[in-house]
Amino acid sequence: MIEFRSAVERTQGIKHQPPRTFGVVLVAMIVASLTMLGTAMAQTLSPDLAKARAALEKYQDPLVAVRDGYFSTVGCVHYADGGMGVHFLNVGLISPAPDPLKPQILVYEQDGTKLRLAAAEWFVPLATGVKERPTLFGQPFDGPMEGHEPLMPADLHHYDLHVWLFKENPAGMFKAINPNVKCADAVGYSLLETPTKPVPHHVAK
Repeated sequence: MIEFRSAVERTQGIKHQPPRTFGVVLVAMIVASLTMLGTAMAQTLSPDLAKARAALEKYQDPLVAVRDGYFSTVGCVHYADGGMGVHFLNVGLISPAPDPLKPQILVYEQDGTKLRLAAAEWFVPLATGVKERPTLFGQPFDGPMEGHEPLMPADLHHYDLHVWLFKENPAGMFKAINPNVKCADAVGYSLLETPTKPVPHHVAK
């Protein structure tokens, strides 16, 4: 009973705050909740994933990503059952051997007029001469598949692996599409895509 009464008193205290004060309190509560969510997510990662997340933390600021060679592909990619977001590609990192600390792509979610880092994507084109399906963090890559039109040509056959290190994905950390990611049509370049076709693995000559 004492605990219940204390909770009521705290609620009443917030109710009688002036509107400006209440707004500040509400914003603080939201920020604290997001911080706790990020901390909890980091704590549940395997050591390898936690190390990757720590290495990419600086790219929460997309301008830092640009300075390090990641450039926006402009379009916000989404599907009927969810989205990916805006991809920033670093072509200098493309290789047949994926580096767990250096993804070729950073994926950002639209958040009003801002971009929020949501995932990393390891991208291995067959043209690199990759001999077999890559694996990373104990996960086999998806593919090989056609390129994702219209942002890339269909004949850019590749493997890829999405890892939702910064935003929870209810479908699974390694699933390409996140049901909670949306693209705002008002921003422009919102691209509704369909799943790409699988292709056979062939080694580039």
